[in-house]
Amino acid sequence: MQAPRAGGSAQQPGTRQTGRSEYDYRMTSPKTPQTMKPETAAKKLGILLEAAPAEFRDQPITRDAYNEMLEHPPVWLTELRATGPHPRPVVAGKLGVSISGLARGEITEPLTSAEILALLQAPPAWLVQERATQFEVRAEKERVAARDAERRTRQTK
Repeated sequence: MQAPRAGGSAQQPGTRQTGRSEYDYRMTSPKTPQTMKPETAAKKLGILLEAAPAEFRDQPITRDAYNEMLEHPPVWLTELRATGPHPRPVVAGKLGVSISGLARGEITEPLTSAEILALLQAPPAWLVQERATQFEVRAEKERVAARDAERRTRQTK
């Protein structure tokens, strides 16, 4: 290592300020595209992986391919989102209940859009109860959020 120069810092010959040698910069490999597992992509797309085509299920999905699916969904994705079968989070959202509420109602399998519509048109007792519970939970969350906002405004004064 060389002695520090006046007003400067000691630096290895052939290195940049980062401490990496010129060799390190020449030998870096090209960046590989970011990928995600099919399970992750299916979850982000709100679809049931088992219902997706084999070419989607059997290989990692690149970030670019995922973004392309969001902007220009293929026919199979549009059909799957419209008719199902749907994963539990989507079923819960469409029914207006929590995922735990589905379990309490003994809904453990994916449902199609037609099955969800049938449940909404003639709701069983468990669905009525769970929707009421979900309404109460949301109302309580709103009440707490309003209370906390009021406290923050009082503290800033």
